[in-house]
Amino acid sequence: MDKNINPFSPGAGVSPPELAGRSEVLESAETALERTKRGRHAKSLMILGLRGVGKTVLLNQIKERAVSLDYLAEMQEAHDGSELKQLLIPVLRRLLLRLDRMQNTVETVKKGIRVLRSFIGNITIAAGGAEVTLGGDSEAGYADSGNLEDDLRDVLIATGEAARDAGKPVAILIDELQYLSKDELGALIRGMHAINQAGLPLILFGAGLPQLAGQAGDAKSYAERLFEFPRLGALLEVDAWKAIRDPVEDEGAAISEEALREIYNKTHGYPYFLQEWGYTAWNIAEGKTITEQDARTATAESIRKLDESFFRVRFDRTTPAERDYMRCLAELGEGPQRSADVATALGRAATSLGPVRDSLIKKGMIYSPEYAHIAFTVPLFDEFMRRVTAAPPQ
Repeated sequence: MDKNINPFSPGAGVSPPELAGRSEVLESAETALERTKRGRHAKSLMILGLRGVGKTVLLNQIKERAVSLDYLAEMQEAHDGSELKQLLIPVLRRLLLRLDRMQNTVETVKKGIRVLRSFIGNITIAAGGAEVTLGGDSEAGYADSGNLEDDLRDVLIATGEAARDAGKPVAILIDELQYLSKDELGALIRGMHAINQAGLPLILFGAGLPQLAGQAGDAKSYAERLFEFPRLGALLEVDAWKAIRDPVEDEGAAISEEALREIYNKTHGYPYFLQEWGYTAWNIAEGKTITEQDARTATAESIRKLDESFFRVRFDRTTPAERDYMRCLAELGEGPQRSADVATALGRAATSLGPVRDSLIKKGMIYSPEYAHIAFTVPLFDEFMRRVTAAPPQ
């Protein structure tokens, strides 16, 4: 196989050559975009899922569809320690300045810029290594109270009104929303509620780990009336096969059913791992057909690469106590486990492990799918932990 035309792209947020099994979510997003553009009520989306299921890919796809529908669209990613104000100011600044550069700029756009100037206040925002500034006067009495909920509502409404009067709808997309605090998430939801009530052409799409739905509900009880929370998981076998087979055949090559079965069984149908296995199997294959043996060799090589990078970078962010906790969780088996059982395996009281558990949740390593249960946020991480535990000391 020619490595230069390998169709697979294992990378964070990189769109695969075949986006299989996600059409329903994309159709919902397009409907929301179309309705918002017309000033009609639409539930937006907060996409939920474990690491590697394609949340970022879908956000990028939604952004592309928004642009094709004549939206101004900006995307931002939260991270551990992010502050919502720091995340949104560069996004809103770019949107309002783009509206301001349009022909026949209306006064509402100028007002939006002044309201954003009030929202910025005296803080310094860094974006892309440079300080973000916004010249001109502020709008007294708007977004300057010091209360995040009130001020964020003001600046979002001002941006929505500017978009409406300029005839240019706006889409904001934020990845990794689970990192926001409860108060910040509540302020964002309240602001979008005000936008929705006013019928303004501004829409928010978000994505995050599975706990985001509960976080949103805790922050504002009416979150479920503003957003749909589609959950992405592993692909069905038919979609997983399609995600591998179609790109191979599009390049004039082939893959055996036995190879497809090996890849699906080892990846469990998770999109990121399908790309990793597909990429490696393509490079290994010597003929024009990826065989079962090629796929088995790809399994060993893919696991080695994942252990050295994808899994290792997450493992290295944890403390020895956190690693002990994850080891016991992994040894209990695949899927969610009772927190009490992890404590028992460690010979500790469950209450004493609260800080370790909370730290791992904050780092995005584990989550609670239901009361008193925990699970890894990274698919196949339990297998990695068991390999690390079984490995001889270096």
